[in-house]
Amino acid sequence: MKAEIHPTYAPIVFRDLASGEMFLTRSTATSEKTVAVDGIDYPVIDVEISSASHPFYTGKQRIMDSAGRVEKFNKRYEGFGQ
Repeated sequence: MKAEIHPTYAPIVFRDLASGEMFLTRSTATSEKTVAVDGIDYPVIDVEISSASHPFYTGKQRIMDSAGRVEKFNKRYEGFGQ
């Protein structure tokens, strides 16, 4: 591998906004915001959803208003193609 061409690979925290769970890992991603974990400040990246809050991993499904979505779709495209 060529020297000096790869980004730095450092510890970082990913914080799930839906569940509040934090994951300490290593990444090339960076952030200006920091958070203290075990007394050490790490850069933090906030994510909308992770395995801690995703329905596939938690087993909790959200009820979707599919009837409302279908009606909205039909209303939007009722005159299309005629």
